[in-house]
Amino acid sequence: MAGVVLKDIRKSYGQVKVLHGIDLDVAEGEFVVFVGPSGCGKSTLLRMIAGLETITAGEMSIGGKVVNDVPPSRRGIAMVFQSYALYPHMTVYDNMAFGLRIAHESKSEIDRRVRAAGDILQLTPYLDRLPKALSGGQRQRVAIGRAICRDPEVFLFDEPLSNLDAALRVATRIEIAKLKEQMPQTTMIYVTHDQVEAMTLADRIVVLSAGRVEQVGRPLELYENPTNLFVARFIGSPSMNIIPATVAEPGDPTLISLSAGRSVRVPIATPSAKAGEAASFGVRPEDLVLAKGDDYLLEGTVSLVEALGEVTLLYVDGPVGAEPMIAKLPGIVDVKKNDTVRLSADPGKLHLFDAAGKAFPKKR
Repeated sequence: MAGVVLKDIRKSYGQVKVLHGIDLDVAEGEFVVFVGPSGCGKSTLLRMIAGLETITAGEMSIGGKVVNDVPPSRRGIAMVFQSYALYPHMTVYDNMAFGLRIAHESKSEIDRRVRAAGDILQLTPYLDRLPKALSGGQRQRVAIGRAICRDPEVFLFDEPLSNLDAALRVATRIEIAKLKEQMPQTTMIYVTHDQVEAMTLADRIVVLSAGRVEQVGRPLELYENPTNLFVARFIGSPSMNIIPATVAEPGDPTLISLSAGRSVRVPIATPSAKAGEAASFGVRPEDLVLAKGDDYLLEGTVSLVEALGEVTLLYVDGPVGAEPMIAKLPGIVDVKKNDTVRLSADPGKLHLFDAAGKAFPKKR
């Protein structure tokens, strides 16, 4: 199997620059997920790894071999697309075997690989069916099985679950997680806009924005220690509450003034900050709890209550200039619209960003 190394990868379409120098090292057997908003370049980058898009500048290697000018068929990769791309007139068996027949593999080898892939993906009972007789999730598993049959060094997934409904997405995500466990030496790169897929499947997540890498790290590392405001807002659902603030007293802890006039001490060192400097204060919705008495962090009026059973979402009008805060509280909460609530949080769960949006490092 093989790792993938990207060195200063750039992509332009004429005068339009899409990727601005991507550096990334994907280890052999690693499952890496690309996430980011629409148009950030994640699918373009995946297609460049596959050889479906040319590289404008930089160097790409797979298994230690530079592949900038190597055609897709010789890169040792297999790709699963957003659409199933199955031949409707062929059975599941023939769809999975098609690429091997084109490669002139022997009948016995084709049969061995197809049935092995069928066992892995629980498709054996459906090998004689046509795609029209399958559910959406089963069709996507056939597309994955077709890729497995090629025995690739690198698997590439381009939003493979986005066309499925919620229940099928969960079921197929579980199948991909099982596939990851059954093929631990195979490198996998996966593009998605779904944070649940990224957080549950990835060994590491690559967060992209406007053709640049914002942060690379393990899922919980990005969740707990985002390096900037973009990652803080992008990772997590609902996204992190961000409130305009001013550094009142730099130090460790740091005293900050929120835009409503309330002052809060956060256990974060700010050696580069100066008194009066603009900042952004952040706290995740699930880290907020209802406070009692005067020992609280934030106060506001509830504008909306979403009772979901397992959790209750409170939308709270916060400080002037800030978007409504969201508190994600466990279970059913006895709070109604127009109630005034006070919210608190564990000091270790608070975040602080400078005027440029860069995070002040939290203590480990």
